Amino acid sequence: MIIPRVPPSHRAMLAQARLSGPTPWVLAILMLLTLLAAAAGLSLARGANGIGGAIAGRVTVQIVTANPELRSEQAFRLRRAAAGEPYVRAATAVPRGDVAESLARWFGTGDGTNDPVIAALPLPELIDIDLVPGSNAAQLARLRALAAREAPGARVIPHADWLGPVARTIRTLAFVAAGLVVLMALASAAVVIMTARAALGTHYATIEMLHLIGATDQQICRLFQRRIAIDSAYGILLGAMIAAVLLAIIGWQFSGVTAGLGAEADLGAAGWIFLALLPLIAIALAALTARVTLLRALKTML
Repeated sequence: MIIPRVPPSHRAMLAQARLSGPTPWVLAILMLLTLLAAAAGLSLARGANGIGGAIAGRVTVQIVTANPELRSEQAFRLRRAAAGEPYVRAATAVPRGDVAESLARWFGTGDGTNDPVIAALPLPELIDIDLVPGSNAAQLARLRALAAREAPGARVIPHADWLGPVARTIRTLAFVAAGLVVLMALASAAVVIMTARAALGTHYATIEMLHLIGATDQQICRLFQRRIAIDSAYGILLGAMIAAVLLAIIGWQFSGVTAGLGAEADLGAAGWIFLALLPLIAIALAALTARVTLLRALKTML
């Protein structure tokens, strides 16, 4: 039982106002930081997985022939030939307007389709090719050979070459966040251990009296465990409520993001359930830590 039952007459021996000591406040801070770190880790992990899924098997072919008519013809031939290959799932030509619009964002002209500077640029023909799942280097080599045959000078650019390091970096940050969660859990356990030992030292005379009248270590342990568990629960729930408010505010701010990493880095239903379970797990671990610490200390007391 997380919070053991103790007769009201026994509780009076350890009467103390809730949230009066430092333990609940320290645990509240640690719980707040734990939930924020866990939320960040989950969001980063989902974002990295989203990027990994988006770039897996995705290749862009750039056709940079100077002659625009020949460039368009090569793009058509390559797209038709790639679509017939068994290792290709889809081959789609990127509209010229999309390329111009992307360039307009860099030039700051707003509308790339009507900008005379961008219209005068020799824009390459782009073909997005999705390879079948499990495509390997050999299939990518076959695609390069096909591009060299149908469109000499074409550049085959796997998305993993330039987005892969980003996904790996994000996954590393997610592991760092997970490590912070573990460290803060250990710090919370250390706080509970110190609280339990301090409680025994403060009430040493009371414990001696209880031993003299025949109280067992289990009975004394339940008395102290109950108080520590309740104090810990107050602090943990306080930190969880503050974290919930902060995460709700952050989630609301990210709700308008529809593209990029921000759109992928949501917690999801499973993430919110995990975060909701963390305070309950923390309370149970605090009570268990207190019980183990108290029983070990009581065995050394006469």
